[in-house]
Amino acid sequence: MSNNDYSNLTFHPYRIMMVLFLAGLTMLFFALTGSYVYSRVQNGLPPISVPFLFLVNTLVLLASSYTMMMARKFYENDNTQGYKKALLATIILTLLFMVSQFVAWQLMIAANITIITSNASAYIYAISYIHLAHVLGGLPFLLLFYYTAYRKMREPVSVLIYFSDPLKRLKLKLLTQYWHFLDVLWIYLVVFFWINSLIR
Repeated sequence: MSNNDYSNLTFHPYRIMMVLFLAGLTMLFFALTGSYVYSRVQNGLPPISVPFLFLVNTLVLLASSYTMMMARKFYENDNTQGYKKALLATIILTLLFMVSQFVAWQLMIAANITIITSNASAYIYAISYIHLAHVLGGLPFLLLFYYTAYRKMREPVSVLIYFSDPLKRLKLKLLTQYWHFLDVLWIYLVVFFWINSLIR
């Protein structure tokens, strides 16, 4: 098998691991949100409104997903500067999402919605914590891609080698898919929390 087969190989180990990992995450969050509903019904817990920043964070995460998609597009078009700028923008937006999420939790605490307030509020913290943990888990890979691009994309020969690496192309594609997944997952969670806040 040649290196050129990497980008189109359906059953590459990296691809299989990503599919299994995302499937596991999907089941985890479905189980957590299902448990949240069950806990509310069983204990007759009142609805909880999450801060408006949760919605703002959705826009930030959408923006980071877009810049990640652009990074991949620039990579495929051999656009060195566009690729590095898009990666850097994704990193900055990711950090902004993390900071904004911490602020959102502080607003919840200020509104007397804490982990010990009720089972429902504990679930909201746990679910959003776990999501943030997976955003944080993807950040080192973003930083590694940016560092490698910054270090190696300095002369025509190194740029050519960088852009012609099929394994790197596959890894970037998988990272982009992971970022899109986190985005869709967060949208699901925000909509789920909003709907539950309307149910008395």
